[in-house]
Amino acid sequence: MRRVVLDTSVVVAGLRSRTGAGNAVLRLVAQQELVLLATPALFLEYEEVLKRAEQRLAHGLGLKDIDSFLRALASACEPVEIHFQWRPQLSDADDESVLETAVNGRADALVTHNVRDFRSAAEKFGLRVLRPGELLMERR
Repeated sequence: MRRVVLDTSVVVAGLRSRTGAGNAVLRLVAQQELVLLATPALFLEYEEVLKRAEQRLAHGLGLKDIDSFLRALASACEPVEIHFQWRPQLSDADDESVLETAVNGRADALVTHNVRDFRSAAEKFGLRVLRPGELLMERR
């Protein structure tokens, strides 16, 4: 498995815990062992959420550190163009861009902590939905 889309929940968890599965997934992206797919809309969501005051308190990074992280993450991303939208597919409208990125980018998996929210819609497109720990187990 090489091409993945990360739900914002995984990116957030990856910065909150240096020892968690989300952080390990981010390290695999940094080491180019996984190709991270992203659209501008999804990437802007990462930025918006990571820069929230409550998130900054939780992960302990300042705005400059977040910007540095986002620059590094952007350099590891393969951009995805959205050619087709199939909305609505999910109960949370904010998750639609994650699903559309995965489908349009022909991802091998959508990686999220919210598997239940994505599973039924992803099955319609033949898309695997995995938790970060499941992705790591498959890589071993």
